[in-house]
Amino acid sequence: MPRLVQELPQIISWIWTRNTVDFLGDIFREFNVTILGYSTGIGSENDSNAFLNQAVPGAQAEHLPAQARNLVRLMKTDPRIDFSADWKLITVHIGGNDLCNSCKDPVPKALVSLVDVMDLLPLRQLFVDTQVQCPTYMADYLCSCVLTGEENSPNLTMVREVTRGYQLGLRTLVESGRYDTHENFTVIIQSFLQNPKVPLGQDGHPDVSYFSPDCFHPSQKGHSQLAKALWNAVLQPVGQKADSFDFAADIVLDCPTQNKPFLATYKNTNYTHPPVEPTDEPIELILLLTTKKHGWHIHQLSLLVSQDVLRCVVDSISSIGGVNAITVIPPTNVCIGGDGTLETHTTLPNILKKFNPNLFGFSTGSSEERAEFNVAKKGATARNMTAQAHELVELMRSSLKINFEKDWKLITVLVGGNDLCQYCLDKLPRVFVNVVEILEISGLRQIAASSSECALTAKNVCPCVLNPEENSSELEEIKRVNRDFQAEALQLINSGRYEEREDFTVVTQPFFRNTLLPLNSNGKPDLSFFAADCFHFSGRGYAEMAMALWNNMLEPVGEKQTYNNFTRDRSKLKCPNPEKRFLSTLRNSGFRSSVLNSEKTEPSVPYWAVIVAAVAGVLVGSLFIWLVSGRRTKRRQHETDTEKNTKMTNL
Repeated sequence: MPRLVQELPQIISWIWTRNTVDFLGDIFREFNVTILGYSTGIGSENDSNAFLNQAVPGAQAEHLPAQARNLVRLMKTDPRIDFSADWKLITVHIGGNDLCNSCKDPVPKALVSLVDVMDLLPLRQLFVDTQVQCPTYMADYLCSCVLTGEENSPNLTMVREVTRGYQLGLRTLVESGRYDTHENFTVIIQSFLQNPKVPLGQDGHPDVSYFSPDCFHPSQKGHSQLAKALWNAVLQPVGQKADSFDFAADIVLDCPTQNKPFLATYKNTNYTHPPVEPTDEPIELILLLTTKKHGWHIHQLSLLVSQDVLRCVVDSISSIGGVNAITVIPPTNVCIGGDGTLETHTTLPNILKKFNPNLFGFSTGSSEERAEFNVAKKGATARNMTAQAHELVELMRSSLKINFEKDWKLITVLVGGNDLCQYCLDKLPRVFVNVVEILEISGLRQIAASSSECALTAKNVCPCVLNPEENSSELEEIKRVNRDFQAEALQLINSGRYEEREDFTVVTQPFFRNTLLPLNSNGKPDLSFFAADCFHFSGRGYAEMAMALWNNMLEPVGEKQTYNNFTRDRSKLKCPNPEKRFLSTLRNSGFRSSVLNSEKTEPSVPYWAVIVAAVAGVLVGSLFIWLVSGRRTKRRQHETDTEKNTKMTNL
């Protein structure tokens, strides 16, 4: 990390609320008069005087990736900034870590100061105290979850738990050490807002002079106090940082010392990351029987009722463009193609239509006009999932064919991300989400080696897997990323975070985990399962994939088949058990989340993956995008995998 006096950050950027006079930039200029990047005056983030200030009032976690990309663009294009050499200080005060991920690779020499999520409950005093002149009529608009409702109400209890969980999740994430693997990047939590204290006047009532007229956002006076507290926090050694903030306190600015002229980081304060203690809190198991068409319990979604609507958000593995390199055959799309019948086309919709002929939402034909609710895009990766989810939700909301609130939806996800899960958790009622586990794509090398035509075509399709030499470090790295991807996605879903509602769940379908490469009678890869590009499936391959997916959906969690043997045997299709005609979920399989930890494919997966997954679901945004993508330094390789992971492999 830079020495404070000699190599102070040259660039200050914000993804926070707009500040007034006594902000952090003014303090830094006392040590480095050439510092730049801070905003002056007032205006929007697009005004020239905003400079690198990308703060937007009301921004949530889902907005962070766009803010981060814009920030990087501004830094790269501004002639006053030496993008590679200048140090940057980025302050984040928002509920998410997408920025940490976005900045880690494209922004060299960065220290991310992550201000802990603020406990908003003390601000209720400003609105419940009848002696305080605050616009109570705006409480519902400003923050209804916190500012309205009775004390000790279920809503406020939930907010308290969520706040503690969110703070724990961020702390666990950062203290995992994942951001301290490079010498030019780190993330530090500034925890002074964990326990804020509302200032009181001489009359004993809240002092509104520290707040703007809405009594919710800080005034100039309040911003000044916050800036002082943030500066002091930046200097405080890790492990000794303040965890409380008093607006009315006489805050004295700390000064760097001769012995410690640095901005405090984990390394320069010799801080050791503490081990994370696992929690064993029980998850309540509720079983409710339903025989009505619009039953409301996700864990007993009867196959006699089936899904009323099908959805698919996937990458090129099951996109309509990946079936054949020459002829597009959408009906063979594994999760949402619905042309013909099960006897002619083996797809998940056609299987489900055996139980519910009124099923709809699947795509037919080969045109976009007949795509229905199929929003699959060729080459989609985790970062595209939010946009696809938005598109999917809007399609459903605007459709006259469905009852948005009451119709059950089946969404199949085959991509390395959970933005969809996050978005649907808050926006879509009654959803069962399939997350098809990513296959181990190194088996593609066998197919490329079996044919000169395949070798030429496939290397252009998936160079990160096919170009490295056998036993090379590059190949071992991509294999490890592949396994980490599987393990982290599995731990996320089995953490129990998606089992808290009765009308939403996410289930991993692992039939791809140990898939055996199909061989012909000569012991060579059977190319009849693959399209002309030797990478995507043919109609026959999609049929096998659809059967495996269907069978996985019926198999109880913990007993799911983790391979697909690619035989022509149509009798492989399983039938629902008359005594248990439900799609299998974590709950109706009789498991708690902690029981399935042993099912992960890589024992070295850090525990923070589970913790963060368990606490971050409260946001509309996608705090999780980094979790599934893995380390940014491997992202380009990973995106190639998830973009084209249709090929079967020999584990």
